[in-house]
Amino acid sequence: MKMLVKLGELFDASRLIPIDSAHVSGVSYKTLGEAPTDFLTALANANEKVVVEATLNPQSLDPKHLAKRLPTNLVERQRKLNTIFDKLGFLKSFTCTPYYIKEPRSGAHLAWAESSAVVYANSVLKAWTNREGGPSALAAAIIGKTPDCGIHRIENRKPKAIAEVEATLEDETEYGALGIFLGKILEDKIPLIKGLRNPSLENLKQLGAALASAGMANMFHYEESAVTEGKLEKITVETKHIKETLEELTTATTQKPDLIFVGCPHCSLQEIKEIANTIRNRKVKSNIEFWICTSRKIKEKAKAYVSKIEASGAKILTDTCAIVTWTDKLGIKTIMTNSAKTSHYAPTLNKAETILAPLKECLKTALKQ
Repeated sequence: MKMLVKLGELFDASRLIPIDSAHVSGVSYKTLGEAPTDFLTALANANEKVVVEATLNPQSLDPKHLAKRLPTNLVERQRKLNTIFDKLGFLKSFTCTPYYIKEPRSGAHLAWAESSAVVYANSVLKAWTNREGGPSALAAAIIGKTPDCGIHRIENRKPKAIAEVEATLEDETEYGALGIFLGKILEDKIPLIKGLRNPSLENLKQLGAALASAGMANMFHYEESAVTEGKLEKITVETKHIKETLEELTTATTQKPDLIFVGCPHCSLQEIKEIANTIRNRKVKSNIEFWICTSRKIKEKAKAYVSKIEASGAKILTDTCAIVTWTDKLGIKTIMTNSAKTSHYAPTLNKAETILAPLKECLKTALKQ
């Protein structure tokens, strides 16, 4: 309560408001470490419990595949963390796409900490959530409330800039490149993005994830009906801007990846289906790892497709993603991905070079012809 009240005072909130759900980041031991683990242990030992539906971001390992390959001490520390979250009453979701587990209702107030989920919830699902830090989302989950400030107030959800997209976006990587390009320019300004041509939900997911990675905006508008006030900053996005951003996000000096990674943010059922239908009866090349990351719920829903994919030699991973696990300890130096977010973070968080390419090209590279 003290934490949330202080946060509210900093942002001129006059009250705390009830939330429908909370989503906590800082679940991977790789990004969390020992001191926060001690804090969480103290909470659990004090018999604290969440009072709303509360989900968790990806942890640092997949129990089926990666637990056997990573150092035992790291695996045990992650499992200790998982036990603590379980004691606190969290759902064992371990996903960055909690909206695939349960879609929040339009207008619902949330306390979510995963930046890509925050942008998707506000922009596509029309829910209301600030980009919480891990500790504030945890506190909100325990008391069931959050400060009434930021994106929870309608006046703060209005566009502050207009982005005119003159480029024709062909695939998910180009939507991701648009997000990175705008994030760097806009910082925390909410844009009204004009010129998108019937984007799929998966394309909007990539756009939002990239926008949140390169900037601090918690949402975007993409419908022409969005209300604007006064004279707004205007940005024109040309084909050259998308091309230049794509080139910047590819840092590898080789075209031969050690890992092909799809599922940042975690794959939808539609994406799993598309991958399975493209693979058909082909096999993954022997010198390449191919990971498809998703949530437990989507994997369960996609059983028939999962069987086809894993028969190829590809691995469907749940509970984790390449960004929050120790890929460097697996000898992975070059990652090919269709995620602009991964390409943005992997050089620092994974000590890896990146190749950004659309899903079709990732599959072509991964599979024997």
